[in-house]
Amino acid sequence: MIVLVLLILLMLLAITVVAKSIRVVPQAYTGIVERFGKYKETLPAGLNFVVPFVDKVRYMIDLREQVVSFPPQAAITEENLTVDVDTVIYFQVTDPIAATYEISNYIQAIEQLTMTTLRNVVGGMDLEQTLTSRESINSGLSAVLDETTGRWGIKVKRVEIKGIEPPPSIKDAMEKQMRAERDKRALVLTAEGQRQSAILTAEGNKQSAILNAEGQREAQILNAQAEREAQILRAQGEGQAIQTVFQAIHDGRPDQSLLAYQYLQMMPRIAEGDANKLWVIPSEITKALEGLGSSIHEIAGIPKQTSGPVTRVDMGPSEPTLATDSGISEAAAAVQEAIAEAESAARPGKSLSDADDVPPPPPAGDPGPPPPPAE
Repeated sequence: MIVLVLLILLMLLAITVVAKSIRVVPQAYTGIVERFGKYKETLPAGLNFVVPFVDKVRYMIDLREQVVSFPPQAAITEENLTVDVDTVIYFQVTDPIAATYEISNYIQAIEQLTMTTLRNVVGGMDLEQTLTSRESINSGLSAVLDETTGRWGIKVKRVEIKGIEPPPSIKDAMEKQMRAERDKRALVLTAEGQRQSAILTAEGNKQSAILNAEGQREAQILNAQAEREAQILRAQGEGQAIQTVFQAIHDGRPDQSLLAYQYLQMMPRIAEGDANKLWVIPSEITKALEGLGSSIHEIAGIPKQTSGPVTRVDMGPSEPTLATDSGISEAAAAVQEAIAEAESAARPGKSLSDADDVPPPPPAGDPGPPPPPAE
């Protein structure tokens, strides 16, 4: 029975010795081995053997990059304004022995060092720079922490600012300033837009006025040219009409009897006026007509009796197409008949035989002898 108990004790002792001799280190970790309280060796990852009851794995160091987020820390800016800064540190243990024996708690040490360095960096900036210069703060913190933690066997990879919170009163003032700045930008943009609109409108009005002036000038030029051509055409028409009338008068060979007849025709027209309430025709109208004919004869040189051939006036190339010989003969006969009627009306005492003394018109196409000279 005693032997059995001894065997069991020996087995338990062997198991304990084996368990104390074998140490398994996880991947990305390392073990610090001490012998009688003094550093002996560093165990790598995997299966390791140590001397039981003599060697002891004191620390297991994580060699991976670690992320530590620190609570917001109060910092005073150059303007004596307090801001809360929240930071995040990325670091990695590069020397497990130094991280174990050079610093008692490197996490706490990094936190305190970050706090003091952050206050130094923020204390040299104003609020505007603190809020807008996060990259500068990160660079300053990284440089100081990397230099200080290097002897601890720690490499600070990166420092990030999670947030910077100014006091509520400052935040409200900043919001008001931001609104005022945005309102100012809106007003500036509105004024700039109105300015551009006014410039474009003025340019449009200028171009429109120039085009209108050019159009009016061209219209006036065209109107003046049209008026000139119209006046020229009217003058040419009046000249041709005067030539035609003059030609017709010479063709008809007028005398005093015809003028008297025309005078009688104009008398009713003179009496047609609204202001003529009373019109008296004297009994000596025939004598007046004879006197009128004599005066006209003396003034204008119109003969009492016409004789001789018809003398035509050359009207140039613009003369209309002349009538045929038969038409001219009929027109001459109608003129002679009208002259005879006028003479009979002007001199009722004379017989019609006196009118027969008027020589007949020459046949058409025969110019006849030249007319007598004027008295």
